Amino acid sequence: MSTLFLIILSILSSLVPLSFAGNVRVNNPCRSYCGNITIDYPFALQYGCGHPGFRDLLFCMNDVLMFHISSGSYRVLEIDYAYQSVTIHEPHLSTCDTLVLGGKGNGFAVEQWRSPYFNPTADNVFMLIGCSAQSSLFQGFPGKHLPCRNVSGMGCEEYYGCPAWSLAGRGQMGSMFGSGPPECCAVAFEAIRAINLSKLDCEGYSSAYSLAPLRVDGPSEWSFGIRVKYSVQGNEEFCRACEATGGTCGYGSNGIRQLCMCGDMNSTSNCDSVTSATDRRRGPGFVTVLTAISFSILAWIW
Repeated sequence: MSTLFLIILSILSSLVPLSFAGNVRVNNPCRSYCGNITIDYPFALQYGCGHPGFRDLLFCMNDVLMFHISSGSYRVLEIDYAYQSVTIHEPHLSTCDTLVLGGKGNGFAVEQWRSPYFNPTADNVFMLIGCSAQSSLFQGFPGKHLPCRNVSGMGCEEYYGCPAWSLAGRGQMGSMFGSGPPECCAVAFEAIRAINLSKLDCEGYSSAYSLAPLRVDGPSEWSFGIRVKYSVQGNEEFCRACEATGGTCGYGSNGIRQLCMCGDMNSTSNCDSVTSATDRRRGPGFVTVLTAISFSILAWIW
């Protein structure tokens, strides 16, 4: 008899809205993994999860996480949620050991609507290789190459010392101002806003970033890749309020409006508003009916 009683109570309690038990944090249905990388807000692999500015961005292929933007697809090496950065790499990126020429590299350029969300970090240097004298990099600065400079202590003068240059039979032609374009021109991303090898008329590129305050000795110890800073543009408050009430941050079918996913219902604010609305619809009569049913069943049993 006691077993049947417990079963009945269990069934009835499952019908009670969540608000009677308080706000209980449920498992995040949008958190996922690709290989050993955790995918969490503002990123997502599922449509409708994460921040709308990050939709259709990440794809998991055979446990390899790929980052896809207008300039191409890149392998994700790391997502640092504390620092809000993503480190990516592509096979046509030149390193200290290999120069990849022929304009094969993707560079880095994002769609205009995505540009507020992604920018290479300030300590990321792009070293453009074999750019023509007609390149927009060298226009408007007669006799000088003002865009070319070191970034966070990294630049072409050091890069020329890498084995890749001697292996490729490339020199330092024009490395001094006034003697033609240099074989390598180091720039910060904010100086030109897009790394497009075709438009810049360059043969290849390299990218390295600094893990300050650690200072490495020479380019052989540089970290090669593209380190991108991401931002959700002041919408952290919405997601924090959503998660604090047991919800999961996502967006609607139009791919623009942010939503707080609260189980079977969505909210444009947080899950407390959904729970309050449900409680008002059910009202105190809901509890009264449950109580009456409970006593009726118990009376029938005994």
